[in-house]
Amino acid sequence: MAIIKFDSFRDMTTLRDKMNRLFEDAFVQRGEEKDMISSSWLPAVDIFESDSELVLTAEVPGIDEKDIEIFLENNVLSLKGERKFEKETKEENYHRIERSYGSFYRSFTLPGYVDAEKISAVHENGVLKITMSKKPELKPKKVKILKAQPSEKK
Repeated sequence: MAIIKFDSFRDMTTLRDKMNRLFEDAFVQRGEEKDMISSSWLPAVDIFESDSELVLTAEVPGIDEKDIEIFLENNVLSLKGERKFEKETKEENYHRIERSYGSFYRSFTLPGYVDAEKISAVHENGVLKITMSKKPELKPKKVKILKAQPSEKK
């Protein structure tokens, strides 16, 4: 089991985001179907770190990679995209529309040790995986403990 460092600011932000989604969902579902189609949404994101890299995975099912943009500016990684509603079937034939459609925008402040020149992204099976290498000079360095030599008295 991993040890997770307590970060009250992150927890407050997560709580705020969940409350916003709760209220948005409550109001959107009471509106007409056309309101649901144009509602905004945010893809779920996981971020984890290893010794050599920081990895962000985002759930973006039904979104083509050409409809996703990734920006890095001033140590802020931004994701922007759109899930389009395809109107192949007439709207009146739908019994229920629960999936969210529309544009999204998310941004994440990256730590200073991310190498901006070594960022890659892969989109596969509805998951966007962004891998960010750490700068080599800032990777943890293991220090070997040497045996102390007895000091000579004069």
